Amino acid sequence: MTTLVTGATGNTGRQVVRELVERGEKVKALTRDAEAARALLGPDVELVTGTHTDPASLARAWHGVDRLHVTVTAGLAEVGQELIDKAIAAGVRRITVVWGGGVGPVEQAVAASGVEWTRLEPQEFMSNTLTWLDSIRSEGAVREPYAHPSAVVHEADIGAVAAVALLEDGHAGRAYNLTGPQALTPQQRLAILGAAAGREITFTTITHEQAVERLVATGVSRADADYVIGWYAESSPESYTVDPTVEHVLGRPARTFAQWAAEHGHRFA
Repeated sequence: MTTLVTGATGNTGRQVVRELVERGEKVKALTRDAEAARALLGPDVELVTGTHTDPASLARAWHGVDRLHVTVTAGLAEVGQELIDKAIAAGVRRITVVWGGGVGPVEQAVAASGVEWTRLEPQEFMSNTLTWLDSIRSEGAVREPYAHPSAVVHEADIGAVAAVALLEDGHAGRAYNLTGPQALTPQQRLAILGAAAGREITFTTITHEQAVERLVATGVSRADADYVIGWYAESSPESYTVDPTVEHVLGRPARTFAQWAAEHGHRFA
């Protein structure tokens, strides 16, 4: 039994790989950069060079694979149906998919695939905190347009839920909303992070347009910047309501933001 993990070096993909390897499972990790992936994922993973946004290039990747983990990323919507069709034709019989924030073409293709599937619908990742890294290290400050509470979820919990759904029965046809155990405002997260990093971190409110322009300046398209900042502007109940699914699936409490901060706080010092 072998699992092909797309986006294997990404925030969640690497966590899926780690969970599967720790369980003694065979994993093929799809990556554009094998050298960087080897350093990140370790020696117990078979690396396959390629990208899931080019399904025609993956002929070798499917050999011996019967499970697939997909993370929906930019550019996948146009070829998602082809990717899933090729996976099914190759013998894949169980799929997990981390959604792209909605049930789009890829998510629909997975649900209509005729094989066992589980859709993971995580809310905001705790690792999004890393977008504050530079400003915290240089100024001890964070500037954002909104301060809504968010039930941020640890990316390792997303990986753990994916591994359970891939390996164990009882998860087929489910859509799992994944959150952490607390809804925290940015100010509350910064207080926790500051304690872990051993420094004070301030929070300042900026305008919506300033936030969009900041993203555009990094090379993000204006459409994508508007979408991202708009997501924060229109906070949905799902984003701040604690959901017990992680605990129900894993049989243990979801990881807290304090745990994430303890793991990463040194990076902000």
